[in-house]
Amino acid sequence: MNKIEREKRVVECMIKLYCKKKEHNKNLCKECREIMEYALKRLDHCKFGEDKPTCRVCPIHCYKPEMKEKIKTIMRFSGPRLIIYHPIFTINHSIRELLFTPKGRRK
Repeated sequence: MNKIEREKRVVECMIKLYCKKKEHNKNLCKECREIMEYALKRLDHCKFGEDKPTCRVCPIHCYKPEMKEKIKTIMRFSGPRLIIYHPIFTINHSIRELLFTPKGRRK
């Protein structure tokens, strides 16, 4: 699986976790589905391709301001909880962020 595909799986897991645990929905609600579609489309068009850094340290803000705030809310909620539900994704994501982020790009 390439980096973009891994990022997509992590984002999907985060959005599903948020919708289920925070909003108490059994299935993705309309708003979460829209955010997921938007996020996956952004990943498909990422100019970095296989050299893509994690979103937190990316120098380009490719999300519209409204969507950026929504995904930040989702990531703040789901990020810490992802270790419980998807530990491998979390560990791989953290390692990638630590090892492959150029100095000076951390926010």
